[in-house]
Amino acid sequence: MTLPARTSKSLPSSPRRKRKGGSKKEARKTRAVGLAQVKDDLSKYLRLAAEEEIIITRHGRPAGVLIGFASEDQWLDYRLEHHPEFLRRIAEARAALRDGHGIPLEDID
Repeated sequence: MTLPARTSKSLPSSPRRKRKGGSKKEARKTRAVGLAQVKDDLSKYLRLAAEEEIIITRHGRPAGVLIGFASEDQWLDYRLEHHPEFLRRIAEARAALRDGHGIPLEDID
């Protein structure tokens, strides 16, 4: 079952789908699958998850997400994007730039 694009019952899109222009990553499709189906054929859904997010539902309600990786690079990107220390350092750098600490691109040789 594929979720409708935008209805009152559709799931909010994941942060991964809200990338700005210029990103190398493409928006991923989303598929909702019942927990019993996933349990019965996990390997099938793991393969599908390399191309689309699998929303696992319990009694028709979202209960989890199965995200697959088509390559080791995708796995490494995912780990980096979700690493607490990396996210903390990015937040600190953004705060420093907002406070006026930084070097304008024009000043870099």
